[in-house]
Amino acid sequence: MYDLEKVREFFSKDRYATNQTGCEVLEADENYAKCSMPITDNHRNAYGGVMGGCIYTLADFAFAVATNFNKDFLTVSLVGQASFMNASRGSVLYAEAKLIKDGKTNCFYEVTITDDLDKVIAVVSFTGAHVAKKLMER
Repeated sequence: MYDLEKVREFFSKDRYATNQTGCEVLEADENYAKCSMPITDNHRNAYGGVMGGCIYTLADFAFAVATNFNKDFLTVSLVGQASFMNASRGSVLYAEAKLIKDGKTNCFYEVTITDDLDKVIAVVSFTGAHVAKKLMER
């Protein structure tokens, strides 16, 4: 497992995810991340459910942590496809990003979003591109 404080410090620069939506890194390891986001009134849509964009932001944040802290190159998302399965009745969302396949130029991850009531809320598939050498230290 990586130095969690270093990971959190680096990704605190992702201000939209961390400051605006409250995303937090819980675990980070090679090709893996688990993140959380508390559900507040600011995350709700007009019908009272969690807005899909908030769920997607959490998934994208977990993908970024899983792909960009543990490699010597920068990875960006090319394609992200979300399948929303259930409305959450919980108070916290969790995103677990896992590597499906890693290639020379592309990678494929699946991010499962659950809530604190153990309900699967969404599954997001990402295709990433390895685009540049990394500038940060691990």
